[in-house]
Amino acid sequence: MSGTRAAADAADLAARRAGVTVSELHGPEEMHEACRVLDRIWRPASGSPLIPPELLRVFAHSGSYVAGVHRDGRMVGFCLGFLAAGGLHSHVAGVDGSVRGRNVGFAVKQHQRAWALARGITTITWTFDPLISRNAYFNLAKLGAEPSEYLPDFYGSMQDEVNAGTETDRLMVRWELTGPRAAGSATGIPRTVTADVTGPRTVVGLEAGPDGRPVVGDLEGGIVLVRIPAEAEELRRTAPSLAREWRYALREVLGGLMAGGHAVTGFTRDGRYVIERRQENRT
Repeated sequence: MSGTRAAADAADLAARRAGVTVSELHGPEEMHEACRVLDRIWRPASGSPLIPPELLRVFAHSGSYVAGVHRDGRMVGFCLGFLAAGGLHSHVAGVDGSVRGRNVGFAVKQHQRAWALARGITTITWTFDPLISRNAYFNLAKLGAEPSEYLPDFYGSMQDEVNAGTETDRLMVRWELTGPRAAGSATGIPRTVTADVTGPRTVVGLEAGPDGRPVVGDLEGGIVLVRIPAEAEELRRTAPSLAREWRYALREVLGGLMAGGHAVTGFTRDGRYVIERRQENRT
């Protein structure tokens, strides 16, 4: 079976398991509905839609990836990816609260992978907030994407309710669609890594102290473990100064290690990035 056919079959299976359909959008009314979905998820300021429907229409007409997620005849999710020099850049993706926890996001990314491969595109990039544990696990473990760059305050100040009041650091990831990690992810089995804190090459670079504050540790080991809080979004609401401490500590440690040539090779289920010196990476 060809890689393209296998990817399409995996996307169909993921959608069936999630109880949704994922399909490209084309018409003006579909674009307006997609914008309403985005605004339900990100809750931007009144009169300032996250993305105008006219722009979505242009992206779709020019050949970019514009897809909606439907359940029981209602649009409950959306994903936009535009063509870029390196392949496809997936700019925004989200599902509303009615389908969270049903692996709908996984179904969307498998659909996007199949769509790209059918068009000869073998790489998808996107960014995510490296402080959000569930997104790190989804992107690195469930999909097999690989971080390539730490981007401090990438978008600057944003006014939607999800991002307001926090600096917008992002981790850029690359998803090599024909590589073993992406192909393995299509089976629905996460790429697990374990963190042996007692190993002779392993050090703890960032950990939570007894008071919940970030504590920077040893950054000189062959393998560096970098903890992030389990519920960073909750911290933003209940303890914004502590959330900022974690933001700056992660920027210093994760950003610094990546800038120094280290590679993020995985994310553990209990919330730690696993980072290795590039020359020591395991194949």
